[in-house]
Amino acid sequence: MYSTEIEVKTGGRAVVHDLTSQIQEFLAEAEAADGLLHVFVPHATAGLAILETGAGSDDDLLTALDELLPRDDRWRHQHGSKGHGRDHVLPGLVPPYASVPVLDGAPALGTWQSVCLVDTNIDNPVRHVRFSYLAG
Repeated sequence: MYSTEIEVKTGGRAVVHDLTSQIQEFLAEAEAADGLLHVFVPHATAGLAILETGAGSDDDLLTALDELLPRDDRWRHQHGSKGHGRDHVLPGLVPPYASVPVLDGAPALGTWQSVCLVDTNIDNPVRHVRFSYLAG
């Protein structure tokens, strides 16, 4: 198994950050062939999604999350910025992990798919993401 952790600066706003190019670099460094890539976010307020980016789907996801999880005072978990409790519910809807097959050293994603970090927590501008490759 080969593993590393990267740091992603998400800033002070909700983001969908595409990790696909960093994953490709990781797999090249790991000299990957066929196997399995596991991506994990060790944070209680972030998740991972596999979706199309750049055509509006990433913004649509953030809009949907805002509608499902409003940033207001309804949350029991209250510390940090207003509505921060909703950020702690996010991983229940957008899990903090994703597994992707690796074929011939590349993630076996569909044509428009990207692996993305989803971070709605405006109080924590720096995230860590762990990539692990298990050879087949």
